[in-house]
Amino acid sequence: MRALLLLALAATTVAAQGKEGDFVARNFTFNNGEKLAEMKLHYTTLGAPRKDAAGKVRNAVIVLHGTGGTGRAFLSANFAGELFGPGQLLDTAKYYVVLPDGIGHGGSSKPSDGLHAKFPKYTYEDMVRAHYVLLTEGLGVNHLRLLLGTSMGCMQGWVWGYTYPDFVDGLVPLACAPTAIVGRNRMIRTLIKDNITNDPAWMGGDYKTQPPGLKASLGFLYMMSSAPLQQLKQAPSRDKADEVIRGYVESRFKVTDALSVEAEARKVWETEHINAPITSTLIGCVGGQRLIAPPGAPIRC
Repeated sequence: MRALLLLALAATTVAAQGKEGDFVARNFTFNNGEKLAEMKLHYTTLGAPRKDAAGKVRNAVIVLHGTGGTGRAFLSANFAGELFGPGQLLDTAKYYVVLPDGIGHGGSSKPSDGLHAKFPKYTYEDMVRAHYVLLTEGLGVNHLRLLLGTSMGCMQGWVWGYTYPDFVDGLVPLACAPTAIVGRNRMIRTLIKDNITNDPAWMGGDYKTQPPGLKASLGFLYMMSSAPLQQLKQAPSRDKADEVIRGYVESRFKVTDALSVEAEARKVWETEHINAPITSTLIGCVGGQRLIAPPGAPIRC
């Protein structure tokens, strides 16, 4: 109990030190040629950047969230309390930690801001380039010591590796695999998308209120991004299982935009990039317990 209290206290202290901000990227061009005159990129930072004699930032770390998340999700006790505190691996007295909100998430530009279905169709490559612009133009970071990403952020980590190979020293992509989005992964994404777009309230993406089909999609999203063993520990009885999943769906429905979920569900991993060379030091972790892991995938790092 004392250990848990200390973790919570450490996380609270770190969260209080976090500085939130927005950077507006002008005339942002997407992979498909579409443009946004103003792309708002929201972020939270912890610590301060430090440069070497040549002017290169040597202590910057970026942490990338999963589908439907935000950068501030990493300020929880079970993450910040384990990594960002005094003497811990990413002690913010030593490291400059950047927690961005990806395109379509949190405080960054997203379809529900007003463009709805007219919002540019974006890819992982677009999201990564937006992070790069935020770092280099918005925060003055010209080098990363480490990139850590989970789930969707994990996929973006691989993209970072082949797009900006000399920009980041180390990559730690967690809970994904650099394989084509096919099989069960693709099937679940198709169900997520169809539950939203087949709802009459969807109105081609120009809906006035969140379509009820989003709730079913959020349920699939929960199952897609969690692990059976962990769910058993979290919900060891029928009543608890009902409470957990219904609570998750209801809470997420209040803050999640259907267009953002639909956009993420139709993301594709360009197979021609799978074997692209990555020169950064790499520690990848594929979780075989996740429902979307490739068949037979072990939990390995």
